[in-house]
Amino acid sequence: MSKLVIVAMFGLGVVGISSSAALAADAGKAVFEKSCVSCHGADGKGNSAMAKMFGEKELNIVDKETTAKKDDALLKVIAEGAGKMPAQKTLSKDEQKQVLGYVRSLAK
Repeated sequence: MSKLVIVAMFGLGVVGISSSAALAADAGKAVFEKSCVSCHGADGKGNSAMAKMFGEKELNIVDKETTAKKDDALLKVIAEGAGKMPAQKTLSKDEQKQVLGYVRSLAK
């Protein structure tokens, strides 16, 4: 195989991976905007009015403390809820993973 063909095949693979990652991020963003943004804000740093209403210090999910947690722990919070955050029972396992991926992207 020529070097050009190999480079072209590699490039198509990277584009394919990038495209599927972008689609997953878009799906996660859509779920986040529907289910999470009212409390956690569009940037994940929290809605101060909601924090005050719930008597919470903050609802920031992109802070160091939250981002240091393992995916399994955060998926459990999404699925089962924690504290005053309700369980997100209407989200499928895939949607839970998509929203977690989107939240992780906000923290970067």
